[in-house]
Amino acid sequence: MSKTIFITGVSKGFGKLWTEAFLKRGDNVIATSRDAQNLGDLVQQYKDQLLAITLDITDRNAVFQAVQDAKNHFGHIDVFINNAGYGVFGAVEEIPEKVIKDIFEANVFGTLWVTQAALPILREQGYGHIIQLSSVLGIYSIPTLGIYNATKYAVEGFSEALAGEVKELGINLTLVEPNGYNTEFGGQSAVIGENISAYDHVKSKLHEIAGVPPHDYGDPEATIPAILQLIDSAAPPLRLFLGKIGFQKTKKEYAEKIRIWEEWNDIAVAAQG
Repeated sequence: MSKTIFITGVSKGFGKLWTEAFLKRGDNVIATSRDAQNLGDLVQQYKDQLLAITLDITDRNAVFQAVQDAKNHFGHIDVFINNAGYGVFGAVEEIPEKVIKDIFEANVFGTLWVTQAALPILREQGYGHIIQLSSVLGIYSIPTLGIYNATKYAVEGFSEALAGEVKELGINLTLVEPNGYNTEFGGQSAVIGENISAYDHVKSKLHEIAGVPPHDYGDPEATIPAILQLIDSAAPPLRLFLGKIGFQKTKKEYAEKIRIWEEWNDIAVAAQG
C-alpha cells in the first residue's frame, strides 16, 4: 500500500534519493526545501504524487502552516521524515557563537518544530511514523565535530522521550543513525570553524579517531531499501543504524564507557548516602 510521506531537506543527499525512490514506487510525497523550484523536474514527472513546498524549517509558524497545507492537500500523512540539517566542523573552541546558534536552529529546533506540527495530525489519525535523521554521532562523540554532536544528542534526547509518550497513541518513532556516507555532508553545505593551530594534530587524526577511513564511506543509494523497509514496517525500531561501521564502533565505545563506570562504581554508590 502506498504511503503519504512528508520529508524535509530534499534538495540533495539522502533527502533527494529517498524522495525519488518514494515517488518511483507510487508513494505521495510532500517534499520541502529552502527553494522548492529545485524540484521542478520531479514536479512535472509526478504531478499528482508530489507537493513541493518552499520551507525554512527554523520558522516555526511556517512549519505548522506547511504541515497543515500538506494534510489538506492529501487528506492524511503517514510518515514524517526530518532529514534537513547540516554539519559544522572544528574544535569546540573554534566555532563562533553565531555558527553554533544557527546549527542548533536548523538541526534541533527545525526538527522539533516539524515534530510538534506533525503530532496533532498523527494523534487525530491514531497512527503514523516519525523518522528523525540523526547520526552515529548522536550516539558517541568524536573530536572536531563536537557542536554537530551536540545537536544530534539533543535530537536523540527529546525523540527517545517522545517515543515513550506517543507509543500508546499508535505513533511510532525511529532515530536513523547513518555512519559516514559519500554525501555532501562535508561539502558545500558544511560550515568550517576558525582555525586554531593547537588543534591541527587532532584534526589530522580524525579518520583514525572516528574509525571511518574515506574508502569505507557508504554508498547513499544503498540506503534506499533500508528506508523503504523501515517505513513499511508494522513494528519499526526506535533506532536503526545505516552502514556497517556505526554499530561496531558503538559497541566498542560503550564497552569502554561501561568499563570506566564500573571502575568508579564504588565511589558512585558511596555518593548515594
